[in-house]
Amino acid sequence: MRNFVGVKFRDYGQVYFFVNDHFEVKKGDKVVVSTDEGVGLGVVCVVSNRPPKNIDLSEIKSIDRLATEDDLIKEQKNKILSKQAFDFCKRNIEKLGLEMKLVDVEVRFDRSKIIFYFTAPTRVDFRELVKILVRRYHTRIELRQIGVRHEAQMVGGIGTCGRICCCRLFLKKFEPVTIKMAKEQQLFLNPSKISGTCGRLLCCLNFERELYSDFQKRAPKIGRKYVTRLGEVRILRANIFRDSLIVDTGAGVEREISLTEWFEITEGKGDLSHYKYLFAPRSSSEVKISSLSLSQGFSYGDIEEFKKLSEEEEYNFSLEEINGIGIKKRDHSQKHKDKTGLKQGK
Repeated sequence: MRNFVGVKFRDYGQVYFFVNDHFEVKKGDKVVVSTDEGVGLGVVCVVSNRPPKNIDLSEIKSIDRLATEDDLIKEQKNKILSKQAFDFCKRNIEKLGLEMKLVDVEVRFDRSKIIFYFTAPTRVDFRELVKILVRRYHTRIELRQIGVRHEAQMVGGIGTCGRICCCRLFLKKFEPVTIKMAKEQQLFLNPSKISGTCGRLLCCLNFERELYSDFQKRAPKIGRKYVTRLGEVRILRANIFRDSLIVDTGAGVEREISLTEWFEITEGKGDLSHYKYLFAPRSSSEVKISSLSLSQGFSYGDIEEFKKLSEEEEYNFSLEEINGIGIKKRDHSQKHKDKTGLKQGK
């Protein structure tokens, strides 16, 4: 039965599709294929009965054969040659004093070409280095300059999130990432926080771009005042995960409303009687538990405890009580820091 097989020649490389008409192939199998750059041995990572999207079927080649024991031995020898070539090239780079950093070496399966990947701040005259490599390995030599993102993809590493870098793990194509994306997602524009191991902006800023863009198209501008069918409000904050807004309805009263409710009180034409609670006056001695700030000395656990007491036992906490608790917690935290500092000083 005919199927389409996705093959990777390197762990972090792109997936190339081939047609399989004669062999039983499953994920993880190694196959030998013919490419525009010669014979290659790759690992099957995709097996599908449907043709890949956005690829001309006339351009898809067939699998030559399943890899044999001799092919696997040859692959191991190529890996050893790759390490030896890396060390040899690196020594000669230092000897010639070239301003370039060798990243990786790729030996083609049939040894028709050896590719040396490197990074450099400027153009490098490596003609003498190429001559040395040709004399040593008697095959075609290519020195290919790459960017820092491709370097991170080849070398790998751990991102600021604690996981393996996305470019190494699953990204096959680098999409442009701009500082505007970080601003749209309301992130602190601290280079150490929004940059990856490569020193460029985090690729993951692009993952949720459409979600934030869609929310901002639907949501009103933060900080602006709007006249609604129930009165004037000011937009204080937005919560994209809850698809809601925090608005000031006057006299310092904050309410959280969903975007659906927002459109109803601004553009809708239905009955608004069940939305009047948004503008209901509230005593200044009461506080809305969900709007407590962590900067007042509260943890998330404290806030959840206040919510539970308020909802289940109908307690109302005055501002004086809340602030008193916050001051006590901050004093305790400061004393702990002072003690820690004294211990470290000793």
